[in-house]
Amino acid sequence: MENSKIIIGYIIYLPIVIFLTIYISRMLFKNGKLFMIDIFKGKEDIALATNKLFEIGFYLINIGFALYIMEIYYYNGNTGMSYQTLMEILSKKIGGFTIYLGVMLFFNLFLFFRGRKKSRQFTTRTSKIL
Repeated sequence: MENSKIIIGYIIYLPIVIFLTIYISRMLFKNGKLFMIDIFKGKEDIALATNKLFEIGFYLINIGFALYIMEIYYYNGNTGMSYQTLMEILSKKIGGFTIYLGVMLFFNLFLFFRGRKKSRQFTTRTSKIL
């Protein structure tokens, strides 16, 4: 009986974390295109290609991490896992993953802003030389 509850936990956990990863990634990189085009000074083809590579990396890292932390285990002697315990375990796992996704989102935004700043510094230095 306990194993079936763990399987139910996986069936709940996986679609939620995969949906969250896809949703956050789509929003981040849809809006990140503008930053990439600005960073690459209007060279849209290379900006979009780079943005797509970042998006693929985001998927790989985050879905990989979600699978890495997926393990659900429970051992409490003679008593089996209750549905309440399963929900509490899932809330910690999904909540922790959501916090992790938020950190990854802000890290990517930091990279976008840093790239934009470096691009503008380079443009300013180049225009002063010319």
